[in-house]
Amino acid sequence: MSAVALKGMTWSHPRGYDPLVTCSSLWKEKTGVSIEWDKRSLQDFESFPVEELARAYDLIVIDHPHVGQITGEGCLAPLDVQGRENERDALANGSVGKSYQSYNWAGRQWAFPIDAATQVQAYRPDLMAGPATSWTEVVALAKDGLVLLPLRPPHSLMTFYTLSGNLGLPCAVTGPGDLVDEAHGARVFDRMREIAGLVDPECFDMDPIAVFERMVETGSKIVCSPLIYGYVNYAMEGFRPHQLMFADIPVAGTSGPVGSALGGTGIAVSAFSENRQAAIDFAYWIASAEVQRGLYPASGGQPGHDAGWVDEAVNAATGNFYRNTRATLEGAWVRPRHDGYMDFQQKASDRINASLRRNEESRKVVADLNGLFRTSFS
Repeated sequence: MSAVALKGMTWSHPRGYDPLVTCSSLWKEKTGVSIEWDKRSLQDFESFPVEELARAYDLIVIDHPHVGQITGEGCLAPLDVQGRENERDALANGSVGKSYQSYNWAGRQWAFPIDAATQVQAYRPDLMAGPATSWTEVVALAKDGLVLLPLRPPHSLMTFYTLSGNLGLPCAVTGPGDLVDEAHGARVFDRMREIAGLVDPECFDMDPIAVFERMVETGSKIVCSPLIYGYVNYAMEGFRPHQLMFADIPVAGTSGPVGSALGGTGIAVSAFSENRQAAIDFAYWIASAEVQRGLYPASGGQPGHDAGWVDEAVNAATGNFYRNTRATLEGAWVRPRHDGYMDFQQKASDRINASLRRNEESRKVVADLNGLFRTSFS
């Protein structure tokens, strides 16, 4: 009988690739099952046809907004198999914020969180005494040229989502109505217009990694990125010339660090896999508390389980990355997940960026976003 060999696809960044390779090596020692991991750039990863990935790979790392589309196309095997209810309960109880439930769609569990993330705040502790606590502080820093904000799609839309939720009215997640109240959305867009006008125009072409790389350069004057998906690697001493610290988002509203647009990734199993059971076994194992507080973060991963987020050693190695952003994770907002959302996400991001560049009237922009959102359900 030949040994089982699986193939997996993840995204091309040390945080997304290294822990999977390291954990898979241990898994092979434990079970004899080998897993070969391929990787794609973050932009390609978000746009590549999922069915092609599912036909080529046994294991796929996904983010939750894809769930409606992927399951609608019949590409994933549900993970809520009989006989493993206790394991799933443990994973659900160990969820950081709504990470676990974000992969539950149409009554089934399609992925397990292995990486928890949301928009948080990054800053240079050697240049800034502490994180900004209010949006007013962020604007003041931006006026002095000290702020960068990733606005490359889809991050401009993520910022719109986060500000909308933090200002007291989260965007809709179901349709077929509007995405957001027009008057409220216009206030959100006005804030985005103000900050976008103060940061380097190169931000329109920058994702979080590009912003972090600018922040950690020797001689950089950028001290703060107020809304950016956290990357724990940059909080580790020696990863780059300068170390970043991470904190809860600066508050624009009155309810604390709530409303941030949830990100992160989950591990899913292809419906076309010829070794489905072996792939499911690995998914349960790598998402477990034992791995998520041990080998996974030790090999550069950003765990998706509470066991990793509260672990003293894990926090000590990352400047308290997890402890200092936990409130924002717990208050994070789950994006829409319906089949049709991913196309909306791209179009809405492009619409926001074009409007910011042209300084368009806020209500018109929001009306267009609402129209795109309604259309995404048809």
